[in-house]
Amino acid sequence: MSMNIVMLGPPGAGKGTQAERISATFGWKQISTGDIFRAALADGTPLGLEAKKYMEAGELVPDEIVEGIVAERLKEPDLEDGFVLDGFPRNLHQAKALDRMLEENGSKIDLVINIAVDTETLVRRLSGRRVCKKCGANFHVLFNPPSKAGICDNCGGDLYQREDDNEETVRRRLKVYEEQTEPVVSYYKPSGRLVSIDGTGAPDEVFMEIQSAINKFSGGATT
Repeated sequence: MSMNIVMLGPPGAGKGTQAERISATFGWKQISTGDIFRAALADGTPLGLEAKKYMEAGELVPDEIVEGIVAERLKEPDLEDGFVLDGFPRNLHQAKALDRMLEENGSKIDLVINIAVDTETLVRRLSGRRVCKKCGANFHVLFNPPSKAGICDNCGGDLYQREDDNEETVRRRLKVYEEQTEPVVSYYKPSGRLVSIDGTGAPDEVFMEIQSAINKFSGGATT
């Protein structure tokens, strides 16, 4: 069975975790846009070098460059049996571009999984993270607290809250997501390929729902 899946959901919804589990269970390659971006920068590809200019200037990388980097990855042979795309598309322009690039490859998106989580839950998840200044270990004040408040269990270093994890920044990130990515959900909805999953439960519960959706849609996937 082969399927091409897009993962949607706000920061903190657990897209990356679930994409990894789908990949491990079904054997479809996980494509994290963060990973392919870093690879393009490290390899010094023409598009990677273009992206680097914008990033060094502190500017957003234009859609055309992001789309070009993704398009190059989608042409690689290890994706012939299916993939799970995590972190792309982030806006309507990218969603339309993705459909075009897959069509050129004689392929398509079989399933779009939208992991839905309410804002207050996301704020609790994201703003509760604490990181060790010394070894970089991650903790969470609610879900994975250290044995002693403010102290790393691994090395005894001090824990701190990253600037992009404070509540004000988190709410701003979620607002940007809502403005840019919610139209992507609306774009996929009429196709019948979109399934919304409640992401507030435990990871195992969320994955069971995702498996059910995959099994339901696999009948229409290319085998």
